[in-house]
Amino acid sequence: MNANRRQVLSCLAAAGGAVLLPAAARADGAFPKQAMKIVIPFTAGSGTDVVGRAVSERLEKYFGQPVVIDNRPGAGGTLGAAAVAAAPADGYTLLVHSAGHVANAALYPALKYDTQKDFVPLTMLAALPNVLVAAPSKGFKSVQDLVQKAKAEPNRYLYASAGNGSATHINAEKFRVAVGLQATHVPYRGTPEALTDVMGSRVDWFFAPLVSALPLIKDGRLQALAVGTPRRSPLLPEVPTTLEAGFAGSDYTFWVGLFAPAKTPADVLARLHAETVKALKSDEVRARLEKLGAETTPMAQADFAALVRNEIAATAALIKQAGIRVEA
Repeated sequence: MNANRRQVLSCLAAAGGAVLLPAAARADGAFPKQAMKIVIPFTAGSGTDVVGRAVSERLEKYFGQPVVIDNRPGAGGTLGAAAVAAAPADGYTLLVHSAGHVANAALYPALKYDTQKDFVPLTMLAALPNVLVAAPSKGFKSVQDLVQKAKAEPNRYLYASAGNGSATHINAEKFRVAVGLQATHVPYRGTPEALTDVMGSRVDWFFAPLVSALPLIKDGRLQALAVGTPRRSPLLPEVPTTLEAGFAGSDYTFWVGLFAPAKTPADVLARLHAETVKALKSDEVRARLEKLGAETTPMAQADFAALVRNEIAATAALIKQAGIRVEA
């Protein structure tokens, strides 16, 4: 009996340990326990970068861990996205990408990742207008004037983008197709480089993220001709939309969103989502981005995932219609 009793107690102790150990492990393994990295697949100073940094600084305070920005520009944002797709799915490597992310499946058939299967969309961070800008020395009186001159001399004019397949590229192509322009696309590594060449008159126009272009517009180094969104920006109330200018079907909304690698644990995703939404609702982040023309747009995970799915299909149709081609 004593031996049996000892055996039962031993089994109960073992079972108790089995119950207690996971609980201890969960307490020990509370996320995050170390520095986090946010990959932004565009250059520092781009619209996507500005939004990502504003949110990451707030997350750093909430998590009590460093949140490091890793800019990896190139190939329309696919280089940085590929790095995140290949990263461990533990929540410590995240992706802040633009609306250009949904175009890349159609633009780059040899991608090393699957836009839908290899990422979990967490939330949209912000929506912001692209603004059609040109150097004042170009002498465009309005967006209608630009279109008239470009139509009069097909293929003479050059338009910039922040890279093949980027949201600025898709915006420019949607505008070009809607108004019937023949012009030459010049892709850059990022928004700052494109803006530099627009100001230097080496290219003729650029649908730039307002967050990046606004200071240059305010100090007179760039001329704002139109915004690409369906309604005007409160920061440029005198600048018409491309729709108001009479170009039906030319509108485009630039958004920035947060993604995690697929198979990231559900509890980690939930924590990341909750803290990011909290950051987006904070007065500090909202005020900072509103000053740059960006509107914070927290979304439920399911809603953002549905938006991404729908835009992948819609953008693929646009790319086919416009005959957009990029080199892989």
